[in-house]
This record gives sequence, structure tokens and C-alpha cells, in this order.
Amino acid sequence: MSKAPAKSPASKSAKTATPIPSLKNPFAEHCEVAFKIPGQHSYEPGLYEATLKMGHDLIQRPKLASGVSNTQRQHLKKRMTVWERIQVLADHDSEPNVLYQNWGPNLDGASLVTAIIKVKGRDVAVYGHDFTVRAGSMDATNGEKIARLFTMAGKLGIPLVGMNDSAGAYVPAGVGGLDGYAEAFTALRKISGRVPSLMCMFGFNAGGGSYLPRQGSFVIQPNETFFGLTGPGVVKSVLGEDVTPDELGGPAVHSQSGVTDFVVQDEASALYLVRELLDSRPSNNETAAPFRATSDPVDRKTWDIDILLKKAFNSPSGFNTPVDISILIQQICDHGDFFEIQPERERNTICAFGRIGGHVAGFVANNSAVASGQIDIAAAYKNARFIRFCNLYNIPVIFMEDTTGFLPGREQETGGIVQAGRAMLDAIIDLRTPRFLVIIRNAFGGAYASYNNYPTGADHVIALPTTRLAVMGPAGVEFVYKDELRKIRAEVKARAAKDPQGAAAWGKQEEALLAQRYERELMNPNEALSLGSISSIVMPSDLRKEIALNLELHLRSYKPSPLVDIQREFF
Repeated sequence: MSKAPAKSPASKSAKTATPIPSLKNPFAEHCEVAFKIPGQHSYEPGLYEATLKMGHDLIQRPKLASGVSNTQRQHLKKRMTVWERIQVLADHDSEPNVLYQNWGPNLDGASLVTAIIKVKGRDVAVYGHDFTVRAGSMDATNGEKIARLFTMAGKLGIPLVGMNDSAGAYVPAGVGGLDGYAEAFTALRKISGRVPSLMCMFGFNAGGGSYLPRQGSFVIQPNETFFGLTGPGVVKSVLGEDVTPDELGGPAVHSQSGVTDFVVQDEASALYLVRELLDSRPSNNETAAPFRATSDPVDRKTWDIDILLKKAFNSPSGFNTPVDISILIQQICDHGDFFEIQPERERNTICAFGRIGGHVAGFVANNSAVASGQIDIAAAYKNARFIRFCNLYNIPVIFMEDTTGFLPGREQETGGIVQAGRAMLDAIIDLRTPRFLVIIRNAFGGAYASYNNYPTGADHVIALPTTRLAVMGPAGVEFVYKDELRKIRAEVKARAAKDPQGAAAWGKQEEALLAQRYERELMNPNEALSLGSISSIVMPSDLRKEIALNLELHLRSYKPSPLVDIQREFF
């Protein structure tokens, strides 16, 4: 897992040296093959040997189809061949179990490689477009071929990895290319929620080459790549608009829209990231994510959280001081390692995977360092999708709350904040894995009511002493003490006739005292603790210990299993 919070998960991977490309396929046979049985006496080759040679040529043809010139062209574009990508992704010294390789009257299926490989000792289904063969384009043959791989992955319960590098449907194939994509779409949708899938976007992908990978669980896009519904040429011809591939469908665009979940430096970084992500995912919806023993004690004191909160709350802005929640997540996780999902988008909410005491857990956290941690439309959908994934694949979730509420305003209402908030709330209510709520500071109104509390199904709710839990934030003074405020403001008017400045100062002081009273009496964890809305107050330095012990407690009795009712990863 990556070191947070400063950089993307890919930063760690990018430090690893990029494999040196070769003009030779690492899995092809490069020596003359003698079709002789061991111990056989020499004799003139006959029909049988000729048949064996033809069969061997058919086996090797897809592996050698690119030729030197096409391989060189791929390398000049700073891209690996599909076979080199498989070599980087798979365990060292392991060979891919190539499936469905030679289909079609002209071996046209060779433009798509499908295989089962080993990644950290686990079986993984993988497909990859071979751009050196017919630009990795899709036809009916390839569609059926990839659909069979998806079906097998779902049947065997093994994760799926896609290495997408395709020009789209093969135009000379006519409607067959579209049928091929439609068959692949359908098959991938049917295993959604059964096995997790990781999609890498390499090269230039358009049309169906964009739709298909976005059906996957997570999308990884290296720099200097493109994918989109249409290419710049189509945009120019239809709309008369000049736009570059990067402006239309580059990482900067897709990382902000949420289409891309991770942006990495290059292809090698993407593949190394896939290996790390697979290690924190279960193979299917009937298993738990792999447990990894840790040397980081679960009772380690999280003094850095104390330091952070002390510095923030003792500042002039006090409780209104922004707090970067990723620092708290880092302190809680084993050795401070965690993966953020969509780290470049909607930073007012953070969704991440980390380990606590060796167990994989998901984090959904308001980040008050950005927009006061308020939940807007995009943040609600970001949370909902992540929560649904955790629910499907038996991953416990830790919610960390510090928000003043949902973002108000005409733009949010017209954009559908009610619908987005409902999607997040539905995902939380449906969550069946062990789930915990840690209230860090602000928890007001509808944001609290829809954020994994006991009524919505939380297993354990705790709060730091810094918690301010109330129906309304500071504005609630106007409602709770309206009579007192009316008297104060009437008195200010009366005094203003004799001493305007003194009256104003007196009124300001009296209203400040009411605000302090509101915070002391209502905007604190006392009432919530007495009503059972929270279970206990936890000191900041004990936060990792508290979470780890309760996570272990609930996981001991949790039995990973598929959902009884159908639920997909997307809405």
C-alpha cells in the first residue's frame, strides 16, 4: 500500500524501474523445435511431423504476429506490447495460461490476448488488446472470446484485470464489431458484484474501448493516454471544435469527472499498482480480503492526532479550523499506509482502503480541510459507489465524520443533491459488513442522520472529546434562544439612543455569551452520550487501539458471503 497522504498510490510504484522493452515476445519460442519423441530413432519426417509443425505454428502465430516493425512502433510511443505487460503483471518466472487464443478463419482473435496468470500466488483472469495486431480492434470473434473469459472469472471466483489498448470496433467487420462489444458488455455486467475488476487504460481507446473498461470496479489511467466516447477528429467534424486528445479524454479530465480512479506516471506504474490493489481485494464476493500480519502494534498511541487537533483547536479560529482527515487515517492504518480512491477529485470527502491490525478496511471520511467537509452532489455519489463496493466484497467500513452538513444552494438543488444524498444514504443502509462511526468534530443535522449512525445500522459509534453533535450548527442559536435574542436586540435599540457604540458592543457580547451557552449545553457529545447515540468518548491518542479492537471483535463472527439479493457496483 502507498504512503499517504502526500501522493497518489502510484507514486510508490513509479519509483520502480520500468522494464526494458524487448523486440522478442517473452513467452514465444525462439529456437528451432524438433518434433521428435524422446528416445525415438531417427527417420524421415512424415505426415505426422508436418501436422505437428502446423499446429505449433498456429500456437506461436499470435505471439509472433506483431513483427519487429510493429513492436518498434509500439515502443517508440512509450508503450509495451501486450505480452510485455503480462510479464510485468504476473509473478516472476510464471507463465500465462493462454486461453481462447486462436479463433476465426484468419486467426483474427489474435488481436486480443486472454489468459489466467498468477499475481502474488493468486489466480487472476487477464485480457489485453494487442495493438500491434490490427490496432487491437474488436470484432465478433474477440467479443465472444473476451465474454468467455469474463464468464470463467465469475464461475471460478477469481479477479479480473483488463489491459485496454484498442482502436475500437474493427470497421471492416461491419456490425460484427459492435456485436462483439455488446457481448462483452453483457458478460462483464453479469459478473459485476461477483468478482472485482481492475482496468488499465493504455494508448488511445475510443467508443466501446471506453465503455467496456468503465464497467470495471476501478480504472487506472497513465499519463499521455486517451479514452473517450469519440476522438478529437469526430468532435471536429460534428461540432467544428478543435480539441486535443488530452483536453478531451486525458487523465486530467477523467480524474476530475470520476471516470478514472487512479492517475499514474506510466504503464509500469499502472501494472505495479494493480498488483498492490489486488492484494487488498478479495478474490470474489464469498471471501474476505487477504489478511497480512503486521509489526505495527494495534495499541500504538496515536499522539500525532493529539498534536494535530491541539494545534488546530487552540488556534484563533478554534473549532472552525480546517483539519486534514487524511492525517488521522494515516495514523490509524498499519504503518501509515493506505490507498485513496479518486484522490484528485472531490477532496471534501476521502474514500480509501487501508489495513488495521492486518485486516483490510474501507474509510469514508469528511475532509474539513476542503470546503468544510460539506457533502455536495459529487461527494455523495463518490461515497455511495465506494460503500457499495465494500458491501459487495465483504470489506468493513470505518466512517469518520467532520462536516457542517450537505452543501446548500440553488446549484446543488437543481443538480439533484436530494437524489445524490439518497444514493449515499441507501448505500449506507444496505451495508451489511462490520461498520463503525468515529465522530471527529462536527456532526450536524441531515449529514449526521444519514452518515452511518446507530439508527442506520452502525455496529459501533464513538466520538472524540472535540465532537459537536447537534441538530444545527452555530446557527441553531437563532432558534433555541430566539426569545433571549429578541430581548437583547430590543435592549440594543433602546441603548443606542444614548450610546450607539457602547450598545453595539454590549449586544455583540451578549450574543456571544448565548453562542457559548448553546455550544456548552447542546453542541457537544454529552446529550448524544446520555441518549446512547454514541457508545463512548475516546481520547485521540487511543483511536487506533479502539478501532482495531472492535474491528477484530466484529470480524471474528462475520462470515463473508454474497448478497442474497442482486446488487451491482453501480446504480
